[in-house]
Amino acid sequence: MMMTPERYAGAETFAAFMDRPKTNKALWDAIYARVVIPAEIVQRAEALGGRWNLLVLNEDWCGDSVNILPIIGRLAETARNLELRILGRDVNLDIMDAHLTGTSRSIPILVLYNATFNECGWWGPRPAALQRWVEEEGLAMSKPDRYREVRTWYARDRGITTMLEIVAMLEECCARR
Repeated sequence: MMMTPERYAGAETFAAFMDRPKTNKALWDAIYARVVIPAEIVQRAEALGGRWNLLVLNEDWCGDSVNILPIIGRLAETARNLELRILGRDVNLDIMDAHLTGTSRSIPILVLYNATFNECGWWGPRPAALQRWVEEEGLAMSKPDRYREVRTWYARDRGITTMLEIVAMLEECCARR
């Protein structure tokens, strides 16, 4: 099943997601409260014109999601031409399995659709530099040590790399139009 306007419209909004009970709600709220989208990133996104539909495959227990989705949510709230919806990974395997990183169902995955819901690109499950580190060094560490390092990376980066990579994907999609 591919994306349709009806399926997209029926997906959860970011506001509804943030309001509902979830695993580690206090952490979700704290990270969201700290997100600041620089004006130049908003300007780059809005300069592309048109309407862009962002869909994130997510589960609230995911450590990467808690560090990334608040950034995407704040970006979509700030840039007037971005709309965001959220679907659960585990009940939307058709979309998930079309966007695998290797053989795993890693999340979050952001899928970019244009105004007519044609897929233009996708991003995830984490910023490229962090993904490389996880694959090259992190997987050799114990899970608690790896998670601590990943959280430190996210805290130092403050979402800037995620924002830049998503806006670059948007720009690339516009260039191909």
